[in-house]
Parts: sequence; structure tokens; C-alpha cells
Amino acid sequence: MYWAQRAWSQLRNEVLVLPSRTLVLAWLLALLALPLAYADPYVLRILTMTCIFAIFAASWDLLAGYTGQVNFGHALFFGVGAYTSGLLSLRLGIAPWATLWAGAAVAAVFGLASGYLCLRLRGSYLSLATLAFPLIALGLLFAFPDFSGGELGISGLRRLTVGPVANYYVAVVAMLAVVFTLWAIADSRFGLVLHAIRDDEVAARASGINTPRYKLTVFAISAAAAGLSGALFAHYLRVAGPSALEVGLSFQVVIWGIFGGVATIYGPVAAVFVLYPMTEWLGSFRAFGELRLLIFAVIVLLVLLFMPRGFAPWMRDKLEAVCPRCKQRNGAWKSACRLCGAGLKAHASQSKVSGAERLVGHQ
Repeated sequence: MYWAQRAWSQLRNEVLVLPSRTLVLAWLLALLALPLAYADPYVLRILTMTCIFAIFAASWDLLAGYTGQVNFGHALFFGVGAYTSGLLSLRLGIAPWATLWAGAAVAAVFGLASGYLCLRLRGSYLSLATLAFPLIALGLLFAFPDFSGGELGISGLRRLTVGPVANYYVAVVAMLAVVFTLWAIADSRFGLVLHAIRDDEVAARASGINTPRYKLTVFAISAAAAGLSGALFAHYLRVAGPSALEVGLSFQVVIWGIFGGVATIYGPVAAVFVLYPMTEWLGSFRAFGELRLLIFAVIVLLVLLFMPRGFAPWMRDKLEAVCPRCKQRNGAWKSACRLCGAGLKAHASQSKVSGAERLVGHQ
């Protein structure tokens, strides 16, 4: 009884007070309850793939959004996780539940290696250097077709569980666990150091922060999460092929990150849940079959033009207001802060007037 009352108190005072947290709770409950209300195999397949790619997108955001290490070759870690788990399961007969962690571990090693090689690079030089890594990995796979399957990849992998509902719940639980873990890391002191490195690495190093160690650590964490998503992908589709290492997949995760909002973790996840089912839904119509990529590109461009910080931060700013005194978030309809009692409406009106005055002054 005590724990139930404490849980309700935390829910009422920490979650239900903010629209963004309430929406996350509703989204979580909807994911968990969906198969009980609507267990269509096609819908469950789309959402299972969405959850797997959400892990992949969140892992990219931890690396690119929080440290500024924009990786154009993030598919390397996804493909390494897929191939490692698939080969260990197919060639050695190891249970898929064990090879998942092996795929994440090997991907983390590749993350350390690529991070070490790119340690001195920044900006566009780093992005172009990381772009080469998946291409090198593809060349190695094609050079040893007897082992890797070559252009056809490897097939006939065992699934983690039997049935669409069970596989759906595996993907959902894995996605929630990894995403919330990455969010907790980003929201910790470690995340603050990553912010400092992204904003001014020279100043962070002058403050005594061992920036190479932090950058290598975040490369390894991000790669491990991406490798886990790749392993889940391989065992769910029962195949690991060159498509898991394609450059297009690396650019796809960049689009998800920018569309949703970088340095948020939840933004890229929201982007995947919006864009991936939408593209699959458009592909089901013959009229949109050839135009779905064009429609997808137009939507992304509109978001970049009118929501420069990303879709998720834009939605959060519409639903919530920041207190001018204590900087805590409140519902946008509130007139006073829920913590310190400072006025919110007057501050918002004053900010609009000040912005208009500055605009007139510039003209």
C-alpha cells in the first residue's frame, strides 16, 4: 500500500504536471497495450521495425547531438552488430539471446577504434572520415564471400521468439530500456560534460576535462546501442546483408535526428515513430508508390524551415512555458509557475513586445 501511494504521488507531482511527460506516459501505455486491442501482424511488424530503428536513432543523437561528433557512417555499428550476432548464431549455433550482447560488445569495440582514429578531427572532416568506415566494411565483406555471404548476406537466422506479438514486445521493451538509459546518461553529469565538449572543446580541456576519454566513451556507448539495434534487426528479419551497412542508412538516421531535434534523445525517437510508419503507409498506395520519397523529402524540408530546432522541441515549446524566475517548465495554459509562483503570461507578453520593438528598431 505504501509503495502504491508513493508511486501515485510521484506520478501526480512529477509526470502529470507537464504535458510532455503525460504524452510520453500515454505513448508508453499505448505501445504496451496495442497487441491486446489490435494484433494485426502487419501493424505489429511496422511498429517492431520502428522500435528497432528508434534505438538506432537515439544512439546517433547521443554521439552527434551531445558531443557534436556528427557521424555520417553510423551504419557501421548497426551492420557490425547485425553481422556479429548473425554469424555467431548461424556458424557456431549460439543462442540468439546471447549473440545480441556479443553484437553490442563488438560494435562498441569498433566504436572505440573509429573514435580513436578520428580523435583529432572535428566538424566536416570528422563526418567525411566516418563516412568511409561502412564502405571499408562492405569491401571486406565482399572480399570474403564464403564467410560473410557476399552480396547476398547471411540468411536463415533464428528469431528471438516465436510469433509477431512476442517479437513486438521484445522490440518495445528493448527500445524503452535503451532509450531511457541513453536519456539518463545524457541527463547526468556525464551529459553536462558532453555539452561542454560540444560547445567549446578547448575551454573544456583547459578546465581539466579529459576530452579524449569522454569522446571515446561516448563513441563506445553509442556504438553498443546501435549494435544492439542491428542485432535485433538481423534476428527479426532473419537476415543480415549489405543493406545494414549502406550509406543510405547512415543518412537516414541523420535525417531522423535533425527532424526530431538533436541533443534531446526523445526527438529522434519521435521522428522515427512519425516518419517510418508514414513512409510505409504511403508505400501501400499505388498512387504514392513512386512519389513517397518525394513526399517524405518535402515534409522534412518543411520541418527544417519552420521548426529549425526540430519537431519534438517545437511541440514541447507549444505545450509548455518556461518560468522566468526558476526556469522550470509549466503547462502553457498556466498563469503562474507551479513551483515559485512567478507570473508566466505577463512574461510571455513582455517577451513578444520586446521582440517586436527590436524588429522595429532594426527596420
